[in-house]
Amino acid sequence: MTRIPERDRNIMEQAIYLPMALTILNRDLTVIHNSPFKLKQPYLELIELTMTAIQKDLKEVKAYMSKHQLRVEQLKRDEAFTMFLFLYKGYEEHHNYFNPRIRNKVQELMEHYLFKRFSSKL
Repeated sequence: MTRIPERDRNIMEQAIYLPMALTILNRDLTVIHNSPFKLKQPYLELIELTMTAIQKDLKEVKAYMSKHQLRVEQLKRDEAFTMFLFLYKGYEEHHNYFNPRIRNKVQELMEHYLFKRFSSKL
């Protein structure tokens, strides 16, 4: 049983997923720069604006975690699972995440940041 409230656990998970999304988008920028697209600029701008939005949210996540004494560290990774250490106000918890679940969550976040966040404002 976890001692971490759901809201704080969700924020700690964002501290895992958001940097991964940034890494993927950085790689995508490199691919687009090196690709034979005729008009690269719209793609580059979309990715850069998305990265800016993710970085803004990640900054808020980090500020919240710092203020509330929360920390997340990756302990180990294998083909199927990644283990994280969650430090919550002096308590330590180990959480195992199935790697395909991590990939799916990062994909959902990227979909949100790339286009769904615009439709939710309508």
